Amino acid sequence: MTAHQLILKQRAELLAVLCGGGSAEPLDCVLDLLLACEVLVWEDYLSIRVLPEEQKAGLCFGKECAVLGKNRPDTATLTLLADRPVLVRKLRDNIDGALNALLTTGCFTIKDCDAVQLPVYTPSQQVRRLLDQVRFKGETAAKTLLQYLEQTETTRPNPEDKENHLSANCLLYQKKLRSSVAAQSHSLSTYGGTGRFSLDDIYTDGLLEVMDGSGETLTLGLEDVVGPLGTLNEDADTVLVSGEAGSGKSTLLQRLHLLWAREALLTNTFLLFPFSCRKLNSEHRELSLKELLFLHCCWPDRGQDEVFQFILDHPNLALFTFDGLDEFKQGFTDEERHCCPTKQVPIPILLFNLLQGTLMKGVMKVATSRPQAVGSSLKHYLRKEVLLKGFSPGGIDCYVKKHHSDPAMARRVIESLQANTVLLSLCHIPVFCWIVTKCHQELLGGQDVIPQTITDVYLLVLQHFFQRKSPQPQGVLGKAWLEEHLDTVLKLGQLALEGLEASCYVFSGYELQRNGLTEQDVSLGFLIYCNDLSVTDCKRYEFLHITLQCFFAALYVVLNRNSDRSAVSRLFQAQYRQLSGLSQRCLGHCIDSSVEEVESHVTETPNLQITAQFVSGLLSQRHHNLLLECCPIAVRERKVKQVVKSLSKGMQRHFKSIPRPVEGEKKSMHAMPSFVWLIKCIYEMQDNSIARDTMAKLDVEHLKLTYCNIGPVECTALAYVLKYLRNPVGLQLDNNSVGDVGAEQLLPCLHICHSLYLRNNNISDEGIRKLLENGMKCESFQKIALFNNNLTDACTQHFALLLKSKQNFLSLRLGNNNITSQGAEQLAEGLSYNQSLQFLGLWGNKIGDRGAEALAAALKNSTTLIWLSLVDNGVGSAGACALAKLISQSKTLEQLWLNKNCISREGVECLIEALKINSSVKEVWLRGNNLSPEEEEELSKQESRLTF
Repeated sequence: MTAHQLILKQRAELLAVLCGGGSAEPLDCVLDLLLACEVLVWEDYLSIRVLPEEQKAGLCFGKECAVLGKNRPDTATLTLLADRPVLVRKLRDNIDGALNALLTTGCFTIKDCDAVQLPVYTPSQQVRRLLDQVRFKGETAAKTLLQYLEQTETTRPNPEDKENHLSANCLLYQKKLRSSVAAQSHSLSTYGGTGRFSLDDIYTDGLLEVMDGSGETLTLGLEDVVGPLGTLNEDADTVLVSGEAGSGKSTLLQRLHLLWAREALLTNTFLLFPFSCRKLNSEHRELSLKELLFLHCCWPDRGQDEVFQFILDHPNLALFTFDGLDEFKQGFTDEERHCCPTKQVPIPILLFNLLQGTLMKGVMKVATSRPQAVGSSLKHYLRKEVLLKGFSPGGIDCYVKKHHSDPAMARRVIESLQANTVLLSLCHIPVFCWIVTKCHQELLGGQDVIPQTITDVYLLVLQHFFQRKSPQPQGVLGKAWLEEHLDTVLKLGQLALEGLEASCYVFSGYELQRNGLTEQDVSLGFLIYCNDLSVTDCKRYEFLHITLQCFFAALYVVLNRNSDRSAVSRLFQAQYRQLSGLSQRCLGHCIDSSVEEVESHVTETPNLQITAQFVSGLLSQRHHNLLLECCPIAVRERKVKQVVKSLSKGMQRHFKSIPRPVEGEKKSMHAMPSFVWLIKCIYEMQDNSIARDTMAKLDVEHLKLTYCNIGPVECTALAYVLKYLRNPVGLQLDNNSVGDVGAEQLLPCLHICHSLYLRNNNISDEGIRKLLENGMKCESFQKIALFNNNLTDACTQHFALLLKSKQNFLSLRLGNNNITSQGAEQLAEGLSYNQSLQFLGLWGNKIGDRGAEALAAALKNSTTLIWLSLVDNGVGSAGACALAKLISQSKTLEQLWLNKNCISREGVECLIEALKINSSVKEVWLRGNNLSPEEEEELSKQESRLTF
């Protein structure tokens, strides 16, 4: 097929690639190559250049290439065309020097330089404008530019000399900015209203993951957040750190800021500007970029214009961080473009254009948000998305030890958590871990009700804060402690709910007074002073954490006797209802339209979901006595019925969306994140009858919950509800954050799972041990998939025991773990006793020849094995010959996968001989082994069932 035919055949795909993104770079790179190769003449190039910017997008074709088979150009202007792709790369970081050389020699005027360096252009676009201008200026300008490039090639500046070229004003501003950022980041104030911690003393790393272009999950360190690892879009400048409420996003940014201020991290970043979206909500003035940087971060003592010009000239040396993008009032939109750094515009326009790169292209941006609040329109402009998944089990221990200076007390708290796996699962979320360690005295003091739910934990912290201020001896609270503080709770609750309805998280002293809150109420510690010196001198306050604001809002909804009778129902229905005029007035402000398509106006805001979850928990029968004197029984029962009805309707929406199964396939339901939220609400109510009635209406064979941010907390709720399913299901939880604790939390529903899929869930041998010990007792449990976890040889003894004891087990997939020949031998012992297994997958381990030989010997008498995969296991010809014996004896094996191994011709010939006496085997895959193309062709002719 000729190149012309190939282009015609792929015309639609090429158009989609070049016309479907937000960057002009791919098309420009193609045009560079076509000009250099003389495929396009200058007039053709100019006619294409008038395309709208939004139609220039896609893949990056421009790479260094020489025009082969042609004589070198004999003029400088022609050289600029012939070498254009290479010149764009070389000049991208030297544009200032090139312009200065042209200006000094009189080839360019200041006006010419300004036309090239318009802020709307990316560095690559500026270079192309420069090359175009030089070509029009003539031969002298072209020679000047080429001579300048020759000089830079021979005298490349040392990056370490960067500071020698910085002005005194810029260095002075950097010093002041570092000092300011260090002061703001030194103490952990997010949870510290009643006792501040040094960030150094308390900070504990969370689990950071990113998915690369091939779908593999990579674990990151803090230094990798703005590094190249996991980059999906090279043309974008925004890194999103997403995580659930309380997962530690703000604290991670604070740590990043502090390490930059100390020059311990981000050493290539000269200036770092931290922003809080929560505080930007309070900025009602129109600002320019210059005013945003200097008013909201740090004011230069001198040389303001010079410092700002430095930022404009060196965007690659600056870093902007935006904490809490999900708390910004206005949902992201890219409809209004703004590229002038000195023009004043509303804050949302300024922020959105920074994030998408229309303004200050080249500046790295890091934003944090909850996952559900980020729509596809923003994701289009992301360099990569980093997932913050809270603490690992080791992280919990580390945090508790840092929180308690007394080792004996820390040990008691850790032992208490290990004895209560539900509470331990909650502690994977850092804010819950903080609450538990903060309230350790109540926890260890023997509560009447052991905390089981998130609501239980927040009632614990509520009790702790009131107890700390109690005038009673030793701070003891009576059983009616909530009733005694009802007035304060309602005032805080009203403030919290009004704030959520208006997407307001920072409150003025006037707003506190309007709600009747006094200094004594503030001193309890639920509200903390918000350091916001940049906007106004008046005091501003915020709740200790956004989840605490949601909790107080829920308390108000439940305990307020005068609330609207539809308040509870509206809270749940807002997740699905279109934005009517009523919902826009009451709830619309806290709804982010970017979560779903803007046109549909479907609302699903995380803060409303958290509040509804707390409402469900507060109306649980567990807390009946606590609320007895605070809320009339009739009112409480009415609200309980409203919650139950809302949950039932929500579930019905999901069940009705289940498609009819395709012929030959199982009836399955692919659950959405809101399904998980409803499950968590049911769990908070702790009412078995509600869970049983809900599951009685679910009739599926396969339940898919992939990429739903399922962690240990969600596993607890899922198990509580799913255990009431009428018939066994396949439960697919691939690509979540289940972990060992989450795996243990799934045990109550294991009896109803015929298949369990836990690929890529950070599960280790210990988590599998507990899972399999229970799985052996479950008659329905027949399949498990654990691709890409943290399993080693230690887990294989448990699988061997499972295979020995369960003669109805059908499928075992352990790909991409750390199993060696020793583990394979252990597994083989169990396989030799099993007469039911049909599918065995060990792709991407390290079993080698020895392991392959052990497995082959164990499986030779199997009467059920259909499929065996040993791809990428270091298997050589010895292992292949052993597997050939398996082929010759097996009457059921249909497929054998041996790609990416070390098998030579000798091993393949053994397989061919075995295939001659076995007609039931359909395929043997051998791609990527130690064979030449000629050998592959010859051997495939001998046996057509071999696939190379």
